[in-house]
Amino acid sequence: MLPLLCSQKGNYFQKMKLKILCFGITKEIIGQFEYPIELPINSKIEDLKQNLISKFPDFKKLTSLRIAVNTEYAEENTVLQENDEIVLIPPVSGG
Repeated sequence: MLPLLCSQKGNYFQKMKLKILCFGITKEIIGQFEYPIELPINSKIEDLKQNLISKFPDFKKLTSLRIAVNTEYAEENTVLQENDEIVLIPPVSGG
């Protein structure tokens, strides 16, 4: 018999809705400026990145992609919350 998968808090299967705003090359990869996404509750930035890479493999090529959550730069271990506004900030070049 297989064990039932659930978290300690019992929310393993619950999802949260997030809104991603895409700029530059990230907009080209996803194909739209605003991208809604659902992730499991307590997901982190690193989980979001893996989700995006699995859906859009070209994200793997972006070595210096930065992510902001609610107007603040976020680290890999930042925990996301329902209705967070996420901004994908692609690498930029200038002269």
